[in-house]
Amino acid sequence: MKIVKLAVLIPAIGLLAACEVGPDKTKDRGTDKKHLSQLQAGIWIDPNGCDHWIIDDGVEGYLSQRLDKFGKPVCSGVGPATVATGNFKGGSPIPDSL
Repeated sequence: MKIVKLAVLIPAIGLLAACEVGPDKTKDRGTDKKHLSQLQAGIWIDPNGCDHWIIDDGVEGYLSQRLDKFGKPVCSGVGPATVATGNFKGGSPIPDSL
């Protein structure tokens, strides 16, 4: 019985040891490498009319759903569907050709 437990336990420990934490997603990995809170966010409206925070620093882009304090989607209607509003390309010296 001990051999069976060891045969199961050793590979499980090896699998857990192989796990590693990924890179910090709150850091901008571009050329200016600053915290995302220093970039300017805009709002992109999805086809359902709900808001998403959008940041574009010219190299990388970030998008996350805008949620209220209860974790429910915010659907403010600040613009038409599939349109981004605000200066979401601001805060970075890298121009975006698109």
